[in-house]
Amino acid sequence: MLQRIQTIYLLLAAITSAGLIFVFSLWENSVGESIYAQDELIAFGMFIASAAISLVSIFMFKNRKLQFVLGRLNIILNLFLLGVFVYWSLTLPGEMDISEKGIGMFLPIISIVFLVLANKAIKKDEDLVKSVDRLR
Repeated sequence: MLQRIQTIYLLLAAITSAGLIFVFSLWENSVGESIYAQDELIAFGMFIASAAISLVSIFMFKNRKLQFVLGRLNIILNLFLLGVFVYWSLTLPGEMDISEKGIGMFLPIISIVFLVLANKAIKKDEDLVKSVDRLR
């Protein structure tokens, strides 16, 4: 059913991954230009993949186990994206490319929070179904 709380959490994760990347910049370079996710192909692809997995997971409501696995896969993808951002911000020499970090680098953390909440609600639903099956 689409009216469950995990649908809201997954939709918020998809909005965070697909919509907010166009609003918040990842960083500013030394010239002062804002760099957005669509300027970096790796980051843009990972954000769009995360949003796509969230949207696909919404419509997997009949198969809660697959929905749970997709949520975990999405969490791993966002952790990997966060690792890429940390790598970029720490290994670039000096203040050459990344002068000021933007809030866009923290979008994977927000998405991870929503995905964890969604997986918690999916697990709760699965436990409820198992407990009802035991009573039969």
